[in-house]
Amino acid sequence: MKILMLTPYVPYPPNSGGQTRTFNLIKNLSKKHEISSFSFLRTDHPEPDLTQLRKYCRQVRVFRRKKSFASIAKIFKTGFSLYPYLVNMYLEDKIKQALAQELAGGQYDLIHVETYYIMANLPPTIVPVLLAEQTIEYQVYQHFAQTTRFWPAKPFLAVDVAKHKYWEKHFWQEARKVVAMSQDDKEKMLELVPDLDVSVVPNGVDSGFFAKKIALQKREFPRLLFVGNFNWLQNREAAEVLVHQIWPLVKVKLPRARLWIVGREPTPDIKALAGDDVTVSGDVEDIRTAYQGSDLLIAPIYGGGGTRYKILEAMASGLPVVSTQIGIKGIGAQNRKHALITNNQQQLADDAVELLTNRQTAKKIAQQAKELVVKNFDWTGISAGLDKIYEETAFRHHS
Repeated sequence: MKILMLTPYVPYPPNSGGQTRTFNLIKNLSKKHEISSFSFLRTDHPEPDLTQLRKYCRQVRVFRRKKSFASIAKIFKTGFSLYPYLVNMYLEDKIKQALAQELAGGQYDLIHVETYYIMANLPPTIVPVLLAEQTIEYQVYQHFAQTTRFWPAKPFLAVDVAKHKYWEKHFWQEARKVVAMSQDDKEKMLELVPDLDVSVVPNGVDSGFFAKKIALQKREFPRLLFVGNFNWLQNREAAEVLVHQIWPLVKVKLPRARLWIVGREPTPDIKALAGDDVTVSGDVEDIRTAYQGSDLLIAPIYGGGGTRYKILEAMASGLPVVSTQIGIKGIGAQNRKHALITNNQQQLADDAVELLTNRQTAKKIAQQAKELVVKNFDWTGISAGLDKIYEETAFRHHS
């Protein structure tokens, strides 16, 4: 089949969860389908190397957009627009025109769109649309609106959340097929739109890549790891909770322990979390050095949505995990079998100490988690599942 894939980021290099997902799907699905990639790139980002992407795509086109909060015109426009700010950030006449031209002569069998907030760029078309929702976006912004301490912004955020919820539901219904990342997300979607045609295609991991051992220097102290892309509100919140609330509780029992925070585009607030026993790193050349150079991953995440790559990658690396329920949601992990799971901050600290001091328990949990990931979340199997959905969606259209 001929597939037009539209994403809010350039799929390669796989520096974020969304990029990792899209590139691995393209890589596997290109063995059977002819894929054209249309994507967005921020104006302040350098020109990407498209060599790897072109290996798997018939056509690759990249469209520039302004950096979030840098476009005064779009901020002003949002106040008078029915769309939320995030949709307006990606709403571009040039890509709408390019998509219209491409669809007019491209003879496509399917359009695959990642994230609802770029759907407004699609022109009217008879080509069936599959919409993949990496997270339920309105819930992300709702959580931020509820937890922000800047009270004057709350009314404006509430309006934006309402817009998100309306348009997200609208575009789910506009699509021929919707894909969720987890069973929990699917159930929430069906609660909002009971007759929605939605299936689960989870996020995945290259289990062979993360299982491969690399040479590291020996450490003389236990190390906890947090990984996250700091463009995401949930990751910024989690890092602050970890350093200010949980880390002091760990240090009481393990004074020699160290904390390593790793993530793309750390904000000034995140960089300020660094200290004598806390290291903050931006991009690392090989993320396996972080997983294999640590003793456990801790994920005190309280904002919902999607499945967490950090959890899957840590498990595939053989690293035991301590997480909140929402942080590990969508993976099917059982408490004290695949990870230690709790929402209580004191218990998160106690669980981390337990795994750092009881190596037998840590090893057993890590092994069981690795087996879970290899069985259910390898990209090969996930891509095969999406391929079936492609075929069914296109077949219904042609029938």
